[in-house]
Amino acid sequence: MAQVLEFTLPDLGEGLTEAEIVRWLVDVGEVVAVDQPVVEVETAKAMVEVPCPYAGVVTARFGAEGAELPVGAPLLTVAVGASETAEPAAASGASGASSAGERQSGESGPETQESGNVLVGYGTTAPPVRRRRVRAQGPASAREATAGDGPAGSVSPAVAAEAGSDLPSDLPTDRAVHAVRRPEDSAGAADTADIAASEGPVPVISPLVRRLAREHGLDLRELNGSGPDGLILRADVEYALRAAGSPARSTAADRPAAPAQAPAATDADTVRVPLKGVRGAVADKLARSRREIPDATCWVDADATELLRTRAVMNAAGGPKISVLALFARICVAALDRHPELNSMVDTEAREVVRLDRVHLGFAAQTDRGLMVPVVRDAHGLGAESLSTEFARLTEAAREGRLSPAELTGGTFTLNNYGVFGVDGSTPIINHPEAAMLGVGRIAQKPWVHDGELAVRQVVQLSLTFDHRVCDGGTAGGFLRYVADCVEQPSVLLRTL
Repeated sequence: MAQVLEFTLPDLGEGLTEAEIVRWLVDVGEVVAVDQPVVEVETAKAMVEVPCPYAGVVTARFGAEGAELPVGAPLLTVAVGASETAEPAAASGASGASSAGERQSGESGPETQESGNVLVGYGTTAPPVRRRRVRAQGPASAREATAGDGPAGSVSPAVAAEAGSDLPSDLPTDRAVHAVRRPEDSAGAADTADIAASEGPVPVISPLVRRLAREHGLDLRELNGSGPDGLILRADVEYALRAAGSPARSTAADRPAAPAQAPAATDADTVRVPLKGVRGAVADKLARSRREIPDATCWVDADATELLRTRAVMNAAGGPKISVLALFARICVAALDRHPELNSMVDTEAREVVRLDRVHLGFAAQTDRGLMVPVVRDAHGLGAESLSTEFARLTEAAREGRLSPAELTGGTFTLNNYGVFGVDGSTPIINHPEAAMLGVGRIAQKPWVHDGELAVRQVVQLSLTFDHRVCDGGTAGGFLRYVADCVEQPSVLLRTL
């Protein structure tokens, strides 16, 4: 008898709590092998192909393309061969399902090959603890009520409570339990639901919902979820928090029928754009920066004529072309070596400024998916040519949506060249949790006093926004003045090379 196993959206790392389905790579009824990519999802940081840890036949998919799923929500179910365990199946051949799940209880057998495509929560080390078998129906009737490209997260407290009786007690209770209900138990589903509501797992899938409730001291067991089969949604928690001052208990009957949806616009010309994906992540980060960082901005105009002349000479000498951004990056690295206070971050809990010994330089890149900030690792060890190559590679990957989460995180200082938009100046918002950002305006011909005479020169405005907790204005001014000096006289850099 085949066993139906459920594969949920794994933790994709970097604190990501949700992802949007871009496209399915498999269809219902298709045979899949261990580690075969089954769906492509887009997170707030990058697009990722998610591999399935089971081998067998796909019996159901959850969520249509374009749907947004929280971590832990079911992605698909796979029917594998008879097995006594609920661990990822052994590696199969080309058929993908013939040898999956052949280990029997009590048999020692040869070692099984486990999933080698590591995602957070799916490792390749020691085999998991053997678990008692969860009896399931065949693929034809399994998840009859929820199979297909319907909405994810349809979990009933009754099913969760029933699954808890057959699954080991060491399963984490902070994740919703999904199981196949047996027909003979349907008569007692209502009683089981009452028990689950008071003693069983809380019907919550999203870690974001749990965190929101925990931060406000809200007991999720007191809520009646408005989602499918009583699933508690974020809107339910927000509704309960708004009604916290009222003596009446929050119920599904006295809240709007669809709390997760915004009211329809009365003006036909009004357009509502959801803050989700990359746009939502950027909005959250910028808002947090403004809330937590007491920032200040200083700026200066600099004559970039000699810098452009030096770049032209370097490119004429042959070899890879050097970009203006790479030259500004090299100047920033030299300035941070002289003023390390700006290559730091603040540990608010310990009330300490943490100075970092490596420069991971982020740079702002505008793409069709929104503003991205790729990170050049160990920029302090790279020359102008290497920096140009890295900027070109990361920019292309950002525009094509191929950046990994690791290439979008871990920056210690950010360089923002908004001059490409034809503007002279700006007040950059610090990329939290960094301590500073340098903004570079357009380089344009302007009247300038040069060698005591009025002349037309290539002038650029430089803006530095810094966290006033890590240093005072004297340090920030010294950093910016050094950058301007290097722009006006590139030979100043030779002292630090």
